[in-house]
Formats: sequence, structure tokens, C-alpha cells
Amino acid sequence: MSGQLFVGADHEKIVVSPYPLRMRTGRARRQRHGSVTEVVPAPSSGRGREDRVRFSSQLALVLLVLAAVLNALGVPWWAAAAGGVFLVVLTGVQQARAAREGTFALPRDDDSYVLDAAEERAAYGRALVVSRRVRRTWPALRHMIDPGDADRDLTAALRELAAVMARRQQIRRLREELGAAAQHDLPANSPAVQALAEQRLRVEGLWRSTAATANRILSGIDAAALAGENLIREQRIGETAREAELAIARLTAATAAPTDSAPHLAERTAAVIAAYRELAAGH
Repeated sequence: MSGQLFVGADHEKIVVSPYPLRMRTGRARRQRHGSVTEVVPAPSSGRGREDRVRFSSQLALVLLVLAAVLNALGVPWWAAAAGGVFLVVLTGVQQARAAREGTFALPRDDDSYVLDAAEERAAYGRALVVSRRVRRTWPALRHMIDPGDADRDLTAALRELAAVMARRQQIRRLREELGAAAQHDLPANSPAVQALAEQRLRVEGLWRSTAATANRILSGIDAAALAGENLIREQRIGETAREAELAIARLTAATAAPTDSAPHLAERTAAVIAAYRELAAGH
């Protein structure tokens, strides 16, 4: 099994595989995050069959004129015609593919997992979102962690979570089947009823066990994201405090020493006024 993980999500399911994913219909867009490659269907072109036929007809007409020109220049007509037919067919196939809603092909290997139950898809989707938050903290923590080791651990956690979720959705279906079978009018001491009750207890044990495992993985990914984000916040606050300290030190150094200029000005002004009044009174 490779160290890569490919995760594709369409409107039907989530596919998790160590191998590149194939499309059953439509096209896909890929975005790589470390050793995890997320694949999503490309939006449909929305072009109907009539639009595609019209475009192919216009293209064929242009290629027919081009083939005639090439034939006049000495190119064999059959070569130009074959090239034109190939291009028209290829364009038609690509347009038809682009017009269809993208869905992933089901993998056939035992190392891949398909999540089609709504609950498991939602839980795994949340884990993917949180894993992106974890990865966004790594550049700021590059002096504290080994990004390679962290990437391998996170990828392994996502792979393990996919396995647990795939098993959990199987258990979910079995619980529903056993719950439906329990709706009967048979006496409680019936051997069949007792056997059914025993199997339901075993299934409930598996249900709780997988829930605990899934919660442990989800909590670990969430804790890693919160720890990294909180540390980055602390670093930013510390940097802000240091910058403020330097700014305050510069302002303190630039402040002039206090003087008594204002009180002296007031005293001199009062003395001048008093002298003026005495002089005026003497006259």
C-alpha cells in the first residue's frame, strides 16, 4: 500500500483509496494536500444534446473546408478526412462527458473504502475539513514539528477513519435488518427469538465499539487543529506585545524632560501686570 491517499466525493458517495480514482461519468478536479489528494467532480457544462450536435456540425464544416485546402496543397484527401473525422468524434465525446454530472467509479481492491451512508459521509467530510485546518498550522510550527511525520500521521488517521466508517455503515445496515426482524409475535422463549436477541446484543457491542474508535480519531484530529491554532494565536499575541513594548520604549525615550516653563511664564506675566498697575496708580 502506498503512502498516498485519494479521497473523492460526489453526490452519491465518498471514495477513499490509496490508488488514483477513476471517474465513471464526468470530469474531476484534483487538489493535493501533502500525501492526501482530494478529488471532486468538475461542474457540468450544462450543454444539451442539441447544442453539442450543432457545435460538432459547425466544426465538421470548418474541417471539411480545411481538408479541401490541404488537398489542394498536395495532402491526400483521405488523410485530411480521417484527421477531421477523428477530431469531430473526439470533440463530441469530450463534450458529452463534460455535460454529464461527475461520479466516481467503484474501486475493486480491498484497500479502498466507499462511504454511501449519509451519517458516515457527513462525519468523514467534517474530518477532511478539520484536517485542512491542521495542515494550515504546519508552516507556522515548522520549527517545532516535522511536517513529513505529521503528514504521515494525519494521512494514516484519515485512512483508519475511512476503514472504521465503512465498517460502521455495514453495522448500521445489519442493525436495521435485525431491528426489522425483531418485529414479530413469537413468544420470548422461542429459540429463534433468543438467537435473534443474542445477535442484536453482539451488533450493539460492535456499534458502540466503532463509535468509540471513530470518536477517538475525530477527537485527535480536532485536538491537533485546536492546539496548533491556539499556539499560533499565542505567538501572534506575544509578537504584538513585543512590538508594543518597543514602541512604548521609543516613545518614552523621545519624550523631553519636564521643565517649569509654564509656571515661570505665569509668574513673569503676573509680575508685569502688577508693575503696570502700580505705575498706573502712581500717575
